Amino acid sequence: MRAAKIIGLGKYLPSRRLTNKDLEKIVDTSDEWITTRTGIKERRIAKEGESASMLAYKASQEALKRAGLTPDELDLIIVATITPDMNFPSTACFLQKHLKAVNASCFDLSAACAGFVYAAVTAWQYIASGLYDNILIVGSEVISSITDFKDRSTCVLFGDGAGAAVLTYSKTPGFISSDFGSDGFLSDILSVPGGGSQQPISQKVLDDRSHYIKMKGNELFRIAVRLMIQTAEISLKKAGLKTEDVSLFIPHQANKRIIDAVSKRLGIDSQKIFLNVDQYGNMSSASTAVALCEAWEKGMIKKDDIIVLDAFGGGLVWGSCVIKWT
Repeated sequence: MRAAKIIGLGKYLPSRRLTNKDLEKIVDTSDEWITTRTGIKERRIAKEGESASMLAYKASQEALKRAGLTPDELDLIIVATITPDMNFPSTACFLQKHLKAVNASCFDLSAACAGFVYAAVTAWQYIASGLYDNILIVGSEVISSITDFKDRSTCVLFGDGAGAAVLTYSKTPGFISSDFGSDGFLSDILSVPGGGSQQPISQKVLDDRSHYIKMKGNELFRIAVRLMIQTAEISLKKAGLKTEDVSLFIPHQANKRIIDAVSKRLGIDSQKIFLNVDQYGNMSSASTAVALCEAWEKGMIKKDDIIVLDAFGGGLVWGSCVIKWT
């Protein structure tokens, strides 16, 4: 079994900012209420024509440049998204077209906010098996396209963006361990009920606004804290490590209160936790990807550091992985 490592990171955030003050003009809310309960101050919103594949393209260009690879050297492209350009073809195929990555196989991965972690571990396994050498993974979301801006409980939470990583084979371990989990019995806690084969688009779906995100926030908060702690502990145990060995903890950027609760119970020092939820809100699968990229850009990740990625999302699904930076 071969080892795998990350050799290039990139991100793209739309230029339009939607602040809490802006939202005060749209729904019955306040900057103080949003900040206190979520830690979010603003989020990015894609402009018309900025699809998930276009956000992914811009993030991928940066990641490939930093990796020193050309698109035609890619063997596989995985796009984690719940806001694809279309139901089909896959967003990964559109990204392949934009990049002109003529030699790559392509597919999308749907694991909601845990999507980038799932994509990273999936890419690691393809490399470990020897099937592929160079893999591009992207978390790319236009969550504004499924956000109900009349629902004050959800519209304050979400934003758009994309983050990309290039993985290749390595002689020394980069990815060390991982853990995944799912509970379909909790699928109604966070979902978009309308628009699929269960409830195809119809006038009733549009009138009910069920083609937008629906969330049971209080239930999700408690479950998210428990599962993020659980999966991080399992991944660390598999790696033979303890929380004090962690150099940087990069949790899914959904809510600062969730992140604070998880880090406190794990016993991870606040200086070792990366946060950007205040700037971007919850970008679903893009959140962890963008956070990893920004942490690296800020010099917070150095050789031999132990990095933990930890995320949960609608499904419910959750996952984590331990990376030794090489």
